[in-house]
This record gives sequence, structure tokens and C-alpha cells, in this order.
Amino acid sequence: MKSCIFAQAILLMSILLLTTAALAEDHTGKGALSTTVDDQTTLSVTVYNVNLGLVKDHRTLRLPSGRVELRFMDVASQLIPASVSIRSLSDEESLSVLEQNYEYDLLSPQKLLDKYVGKEVKLSYKNPYTDKEEILKATLLSNNVTPIYKIGDEITFGHPGRVIFPGVPESLISRPTLVWLLNNKLADVQKVEALYLTNGITWRADYVVTLNEKDDRADLAGWVTIDNKSGAEYRNAQLKLIAGDVHRVKEEVQYREKTMRVAAAAPADSAFKEESFFEYHIYTLQRPSTIKDNQTKQISLINADNISVKKELIFKGSNYYYFNQYSDQLPKQKIGVFIEMQNRKENSLGIPLPKGTVRVYKRDKDGSLQFIGEDSIDHTPKDEKVRIMIGDAFDVVGTRKQTDWKKIAKNIYEASFEISLNNHKKEDAVVKVVEPIPGDWTILNSSHEYKKTEAFTAEFLVPVPKDQEVKLTYTVRMKY
Repeated sequence: MKSCIFAQAILLMSILLLTTAALAEDHTGKGALSTTVDDQTTLSVTVYNVNLGLVKDHRTLRLPSGRVELRFMDVASQLIPASVSIRSLSDEESLSVLEQNYEYDLLSPQKLLDKYVGKEVKLSYKNPYTDKEEILKATLLSNNVTPIYKIGDEITFGHPGRVIFPGVPESLISRPTLVWLLNNKLADVQKVEALYLTNGITWRADYVVTLNEKDDRADLAGWVTIDNKSGAEYRNAQLKLIAGDVHRVKEEVQYREKTMRVAAAAPADSAFKEESFFEYHIYTLQRPSTIKDNQTKQISLINADNISVKKELIFKGSNYYYFNQYSDQLPKQKIGVFIEMQNRKENSLGIPLPKGTVRVYKRDKDGSLQFIGEDSIDHTPKDEKVRIMIGDAFDVVGTRKQTDWKKIAKNIYEASFEISLNNHKKEDAVVKVVEPIPGDWTILNSSHEYKKTEAFTAEFLVPVPKDQEVKLTYTVRMKY
């Protein structure tokens, strides 16, 4: 009797051990755990102005001990799989990655049909004679261009019926998903960080400059424009922007065409904190922000009033004028209009300005703002100049002709020019004439003073009274 009871006890212990072992087996396959944005605790997004974003997604999870398959959902559809990583914030040694996959075979009518080729489906259609909905069983033979079905013993295509599928194949998912095979050693709640780079999100700076009546003062408003086509929404994200020319390996990336909508601009008091970072500058938004997918969002970056600016009229030549003799008048050239400002603290600026587009406005006599031109600027450190090309002058025109050209020696030449500047405005103007002279040069004579601003550049400041013409003449000797 005792031996029988002992045998039963051994049997019960064996069953218990087997049950425990079964519970400790891998939680993979159909029993995989899923995590969505609902588990998210914090989200950080760093956006680069080279169509790249860095996402740090923090979530709180309950994972069983041992090997577990984790489906990490609500990630960007344009993420770069090779950049993905996950780590434990609770205990870094408690979580290790055995495998990681990025599944992006998204559910669609076309792919659903592809997965059911060779399988049975149902076709629901309205019988034209009975006006009743009928259902046929059919085998999908092919899905090239149009589905081909076998119904009974007959083959057909172009069937008007609505296709009914018995289920969704496991290989198709409704949204992009990261899948990790993890080894978890922490029995308590795991706080994890998923980190990845994604294409499809970028930012740029947009500036609005409003000139005063005399064109010597201006107000500047700067905006950050974020364009998100990464395939994910970033809710209440901690937002940082990197300004600088970050090098990237060029890859062939196809981007989906998506509809863009513009979000309402943030109020003017929303500000970024700027600081140096490596060889770049980083701008941190001082509040959370939501960036929706397929959204262009603008956030205030800078506001500066009463900035001192200088308007310049520039007439620029070309160095090919100096190499040969021209008997006819040289082609007419436009006189460019530029606005220049100093990015200095004493000029109400003095912060690194990210590259972007500057749009310039001015009020007309009725007090209405009118657009007068735009230009792009590069990344501009503090204490540097910002020069904006507005357009070409209408009432100030210039022409030039070569009045003499001769070869003095084997490699020595002389050339003479006459530049006519006509001012048809109602006020006086000053035209900066910029001459790119090649070789080792010396101006032998000139009707106006000049400065050698660079090795191959001479600049003349020529006052031109209203409704008058002024001629600039000079002769230059060149050795090359």
C-alpha cells in the first residue's frame, strides 16, 4: 500500500515538473506578446534637416521570464531596420536580443488576394434574375492583373462578386511592426527603450523679414517647419532639432506620395533652447509637441525687431571679359538688389541661424504688406553676415563695353572698360560694381576709387544721382 502511495506521489511530482517546464517554454509563435502606443510612457524625436529622424520610444511592459517574442507596434513605416535597438531601462543586464525583424508586409486587397492564390474563397454577388444576394465557393487560381477563379469545373475571370476571405494570413499585418525574440530575466515590470532611425521626416527654417519704409530697418520672424512623412504619429514628443550638414550614406529610398496638410502655427511664445552639439547646433523645444503623420507643422523659432539692415545694388561682371577682345557692347546685365544684416547680439540677433528660406515683405503706400523677394541662406553662426538676394532693380540699369584690349607681352595683357549706370528713380542710388579680374592684376587708371576685396576682385562704389547717368572707366593690366 505504501509503495502504491509513493508511486502516486512520484507521478504527481512528475506532472507538476512537466507543467512548470511547459509554463517556462518560449512565449513565441501565436502566443507572442504585443505592445502598442498605449504602453508608451515617453517619446523623444530628434529631427535632422537631411530627411532623417531619431526616435526613442519608452514603454512599460509585463514580460514573462525566459524567451519571449515581442511584437512592438506603432513604429514608423520608413524606419531603417539596421538602426533598430531595444534595451531595458529597469536593469540593462536583464534583457537580451536573440533576433529582431521588421515586418512591413501590410494588409491590402491586392496582397490579401495574393496570399489566397490556390485556396478557396467565397464570392458574394446579386443574382440579376432573383435580385437576391448569393454566395459561391471558388478557388482563386491567379491574381495577375485580374483574379482568375475556378467555380465548379469552370474557369472564369472578371467575376462581379465581392470576395469573402475566411481569415487574415498570419504573414500580413495591419501596420508596420518590430518583432524581437528576447531573453527576459526580470520577473518584475520591464521599462524598455526602443531606438531607431527613420527616413521621411525632416525640418527646415523659414524666415519672414519685413522692411521699413527706408529699407534700413527690418523685423524678422523665424519658424521651424517640420515635414513628417515617416509613416508614424509622434504624440506629445520631446522634440529636438539638429542643425548642420550631417553626412549620410546615399541609398535608393522610395517615398510614398502622401497628401500634405498644414497645421496651425504655434503661438509666438513657444521657444527653442539652442546650444552647441558636436560640430552642429541643437534646438530643444521647451514643451511637448504632437507631430502627426502626413503633416507639416510650424513652430516659432525666433522673433527680432528693429534689426539694422543695409540695401545694396550690385552690378557684377564676369572674368571671361578680360581674356579676349570684344568689338561689340557686352551683353546687358541686371543690377541685383540685396539686403544684408549682421547676425550680432547688438543687432537683436546673435544666435546660430539654421539654413532655410528667407521671404521679404514691405508695406506699400496703403500700408499693405507686399512680397518683394526670397532667397535661401546657409547655416549662419552668430557674428556672421546674412545676405539675401531680393531680385533685380527695375529703374537702375547698367551696361558695359570694352574700350581697349591689347597684348603687351607673352603673358601680359591690358583691358579697358566703360560701365554706364543709369538711375531712373526719384532718389539717389549707390551701385556697387564688382569686377572679377583674373591673374595678377593692377589697375592703371580709374575714374572712381576701388578696393581689392579679394585676390581676384575689385569693387567700386559708384554714386548715381536720380535721373542721371554715371560712367565708370578703368584700365587694368593682367599677368597670367
